[in-house]
Amino acid sequence: MATSNPVLTRVEKEAGAGFAYDEGRSAYAAASHGSTGSAADQVIKRIGGNTAVTLNDVIVKTGILFVLLVATAVVGWKFGATHPILIMGGLFVGFGLAMANSFMKRVSPPIVMLYAVVEGFVLGGISQWYSASSRPDSNIVYQAVLGTFVAFAVMLFLYATHIIKVNGRFMHMLMIGLISYGLIAVASLFASFLGVGSGWGFYGVHGLGLLLCVAGVALASFTLAMDFESINRSIAAGVPERESWRLAFGLMVTLVWLYLEILRLLAILNRR
Repeated sequence: MATSNPVLTRVEKEAGAGFAYDEGRSAYAAASHGSTGSAADQVIKRIGGNTAVTLNDVIVKTGILFVLLVATAVVGWKFGATHPILIMGGLFVGFGLAMANSFMKRVSPPIVMLYAVVEGFVLGGISQWYSASSRPDSNIVYQAVLGTFVAFAVMLFLYATHIIKVNGRFMHMLMIGLISYGLIAVASLFASFLGVGSGWGFYGVHGLGLLLCVAGVALASFTLAMDFESINRSIAAGVPERESWRLAFGLMVTLVWLYLEILRLLAILNRR
């Protein structure tokens, strides 16, 4: 099962054809009275590593990245408003690091952690800007953080209980939604330069803006289910422990996107 997250997609490609491939190799080995080695062993040899990744590895690495992100978000909150050029620069640096983390053949933990540092600074500055544009008593940042954790917990429950099944139809519908939303977001960005929605683009247009914000939150939430599936498949395929950094990075990217979608929705609802 493919995923919209390019980081997790790469790990899946490294894992080979998946469960059916693993079972086929085992059957062939049994029929020929020999051993060709498990698919997991082949994956580990191909990527490089001695220990297969576990769920605990992914959780620990994700925790490390979010500690770094939150710490630098505090710095970005304090200096982002007075130094917007740093936020803009951080956006470009963060994009470059994200591409490196996504497509490097061998994952680099220092680069992954550096991305968390840069992303945290940018996120802090953006959060401060949204907060300043909202009513003083709204506390939208705290609400967005809480909303992100709630959405994560709900999607994890729905995935773990198989209420949401990540199959071909789910993936097809989600990809259509992501592509459509991406095109609308780009068009909205250009529209904002023309003053549409008081500078918010389509998101600032009454009715339409709220629908787009809700759609963004929904798409980001459903993408989490795809990420859970990809992580689960990668663990089952036995990718090396080192890849837990890439898996954690991919999950963090989706959570940051979800937070920003919720934050924008709250900012529009509570704008001055």
